Amino acid sequence: MRHGDKINNLGRTAAHRRALLANMAASLIEHKRITTTLAKAKALRRYIEPLITKAKNNTTHSRRVVFSYLQNKEAIKELFGPIAEKIGDRPGGYVRVIKMGFRRGDGAETAMIELVDFNEVYNPNAGKEKKAKRTRRGGSKKQEGEETAETAAVAATTEEAVAEVEEQVEDVVEEVAEDVAETPAAEAEPEAPAAEEEDKKEDA
Repeated sequence: MRHGDKINNLGRTAAHRRALLANMAASLIEHKRITTTLAKAKALRRYIEPLITKAKNNTTHSRRVVFSYLQNKEAIKELFGPIAEKIGDRPGGYVRVIKMGFRRGDGAETAMIELVDFNEVYNPNAGKEKKAKRTRRGGSKKQEGEETAETAAVAATTEEAVAEVEEQVEDVVEEVAEDVAETPAAEAEPEAPAAEEEDKKEDA
């Protein structure tokens, strides 16, 4: 019985299987697309995707961990260079397996395994700008756009109103200054002593 045995041994010993997968992974990294049997392609997918995830974090420790699996310096340079840059925003699913039919010699089912981001023909998102993932708390993009337009309109109206008020204030200040300049410095007030003398005469 093979209960719980989820690893496809590929008819090889553990050491042979590790060497096979390491060589296939290095070939996939170098050529971006290889053709093999379906069973090997599925095993390679499980083998290489964690290594590509490791390559997103370009540190000495990550490089040493990946090198312990691949044992190929050129593959490490390619993986941590162009590949890591291109798949940096993808949260998994770096490779795809496409069935290719049966082989003529032994009838084995073949498949092509390739890096998703390096297929410009079959990549529906090629050439599109990648946008950051948004949560529901932030509101929809449409609402944000409308709010931004409304805010800009209100700001423009406010600026116009402030400019008009400033012009009116300047006009009033100029008018007051002109009135002050036209009026005499000191106006003659009626003489108080003369009025007091008249009052005394009346009392007498």
